[in-house]
Amino acid sequence: MRILAADIGGTNSRFAVFRATAGHLEKETGLSLPSAGFPGFAALLARAWSGLGAGPGDIDAAALAVAGPVRGRSCRPPNIAWDIDLDRDWPGGPPCALLNDFLAQAYACRTSAVARARLVQAGSADPLGVTAVVGAGTGLGHCALLPLGSGFAAVPSEGGHAAFAFVGPEEAAYEEFLRRETGRPYAHGDLVVTGPGLSLLHRFLTGHDLSPAEAAAELGPDSPTLAWFSRFYARACRNYALIVLATGGLYISGGLAAKNPGLVDNDHFRSEFTNSPAHAGLLRNLPVLLNDNEDSGLFGAALFGQRSLERPALEA
Repeated sequence: MRILAADIGGTNSRFAVFRATAGHLEKETGLSLPSAGFPGFAALLARAWSGLGAGPGDIDAAALAVAGPVRGRSCRPPNIAWDIDLDRDWPGGPPCALLNDFLAQAYACRTSAVARARLVQAGSADPLGVTAVVGAGTGLGHCALLPLGSGFAAVPSEGGHAAFAFVGPEEAAYEEFLRRETGRPYAHGDLVVTGPGLSLLHRFLTGHDLSPAEAAAELGPDSPTLAWFSRFYARACRNYALIVLATGGLYISGGLAAKNPGLVDNDHFRSEFTNSPAHAGLLRNLPVLLNDNEDSGLFGAALFGQRSLERPALEA
């Protein structure tokens, strides 16, 4: 079977056609497009078909992962100016499913996309335990993989919009800076542990007003921005690992750490991740891996599409 997979993010949208066989996914062709460069999803999809050299008649199913809360066959992403409604944008042709982008990142953990994941903290994973997936890009995504018989179930989350916990007077000053600069009533994960959050933090600490890529380029091993941001990223990962009791381990994904692995593979991150009065021992025993494969969302969406086709009806 052939599956169109998409990973539609706040900055970039990736598309690929996969050939799926039992237990294997092979990416045939793919492309990346700027999400903000199109007036709506229909225009983006038309450009994707053109770039892939394919059309609806060339596939058996489609699975579109999008950075936002999915309600049935529609989604309004918080970091994109347009919405997606499959009843409007995919009126006919092969079956098509819409899924949260971090649901796709979690599915990717059951594919070859994580074969070369980078070890951040060694540990012992419980094969019957929950696996947590956390990742920063334009937003902060969370998902959990729950063992279910001989398979698994993935549970998405919008935890990036929950209030972020700051500790101590220095961090309290940064929290006030965030509220003042953004006009938000409180700081949440999408403001703190993301590319835009890195820019805001770097400006607070250095006065340099830079893009996320420019800010990352200024970070050295002794940079205060690196230390603070690594601590915040670890705190987000620790909190979610405790919330879902991730004895199966934690995968870090998302474009920010994929492009800048030093943000998480350091002692600032590891120290904060295990900083828990009650459960430091449990956290030290969890394996933490950095999945820096930027095609992971595509592999996860493709697996979702493959599993959907193998069921009697395609589920959104």
